Amino acid sequence: MSNTSNNGAGVDNTFRRKFDREEYLERAREREREEEESRSKPRGKGPPVQRKPLKHRDYEVDLESRLGKTQVVTPVAPLSQQAGYYCSVCECVVKDSANYLDHINGKKHQRALGMSMRVERASLDQVRERFEVLKKRKDIGTFTEQDLDERILKQQQEEEERKRLRREKKKEKKEKAVEEPEIDPDVAAMMGFGGFGSSKK
Repeated sequence: MSNTSNNGAGVDNTFRRKFDREEYLERAREREREEEESRSKPRGKGPPVQRKPLKHRDYEVDLESRLGKTQVVTPVAPLSQQAGYYCSVCECVVKDSANYLDHINGKKHQRALGMSMRVERASLDQVRERFEVLKKRKDIGTFTEQDLDERILKQQQEEEERKRLRREKKKEKKEKAVEEPEIDPDVAAMMGFGGFGSSKK
């Protein structure tokens, strides 16, 4: 056994790799030069993108259209038909209305629309114009006591009408219940439900 262990028939592990120091020093210098060049160059490929400032939405955000509705959720449905709120700009689905509002007011969505998160600074003339518009809107909507009395009367009449309709519906239901045909007692006894505990005769 000892003879076989001393035998050189195994793996030749006497070879040792020799490194060329000059070659590796040259590689290191080249890598350092490349890093230095990449630091000195700007990272952006072109000039920075100029985005429009934020502006008001010109549409109403629809949060209530699918409220209280049930929907079958399948894993193979397209994104626009999955459960939750779908954003067609970013092509993503958000699970609830609060997160949907956060998304459409957020940086990612605004960037996709081509807007930065900066607000345009308003000039003095723009502020004055806005005040004028708001004053005109307020003048149109002024109320007198007579208008208020008319509105209160109208609401009271509508409420009375609703109550009257409810009473009529209740009466119709009662009349329907009374109009149900009485079952012949002999037939009912034959079928096995002679009495359900009603005291009417």
